[in-house]
Amino acid sequence: MSFPYKLVATDLDGTLLRTDDSVSRRTRDALAAATAAGAAHIVVTGRAVPWTRHILDDLGYQGLAVCGQGAQVYHAGEHRLLTSVTLDRQLAGVALAKIEAEVGPLFLAASRDGLDGEVLVGPGYAVTGSLPSTPFTDASDLWSAPLNKIYIQHPELSDDELADAARRSAGGFVTVAMAGAGIVELLPLGLSKATGLSLAARRLGLKAADTIAFGDMPNDVPMFGWAAHGVAMANAHAELKAVADEVTASNDEDGIAVVLERLLG
Repeated sequence: MSFPYKLVATDLDGTLLRTDDSVSRRTRDALAAATAAGAAHIVVTGRAVPWTRHILDDLGYQGLAVCGQGAQVYHAGEHRLLTSVTLDRQLAGVALAKIEAEVGPLFLAASRDGLDGEVLVGPGYAVTGSLPSTPFTDASDLWSAPLNKIYIQHPELSDDELADAARRSAGGFVTVAMAGAGIVELLPLGLSKATGLSLAARRLGLKAADTIAFGDMPNDVPMFGWAAHGVAMANAHAELKAVADEVTASNDEDGIAVVLERLLG
């Protein structure tokens, strides 16, 4: 039986990556078999390029990756940024003011644009994992160079509560995405993983109807809406499971491989 999709789109954290940030041999083999059967594999992640590149290099990944929540299309084999969308800093400032007017002071971080864009982290902001970041104390540093996104955290509100409040108060200025535990982001208005994935797919001559997508968080909802078939991991957020075509095993139990092996027959 031939593989029914021409494009396999996978999120990274909580999906392709196990809890320890590794990619299992079984999942690597299943993706290799899918590509041998004629499918392209595109990584679609909320992480900007500087936080994604080392993982792609480790995988020996040569293709296109959609990074920064759809903002960046990156050619991994050539280490080249093909497209990049930046956040309007004036609008972002208005959005932050509106959110803080509703919920009080926020802890902030921001992802600078470019292949080597730093992630700036302000006082009180908790970075997940051991990803490289640069502390800042002067708020003007935040706005001194082009940004792909701003990260927000709140001392008391849950991620869901903070994302809801941000959408209510600033949804007309920015897109609000929830990408993982402690990761609520402000993005250019209208930007999503679906935007970036459709751009990358078009470069390969592929369409939504050709695509199976795997994910675990609410920021994957637009990608599931775009792709022909959306597969949520067992560890996925309830909001994503609600719109998924199927739910597979967790990221630690090779959920991507389970589905690909079945489709490869």
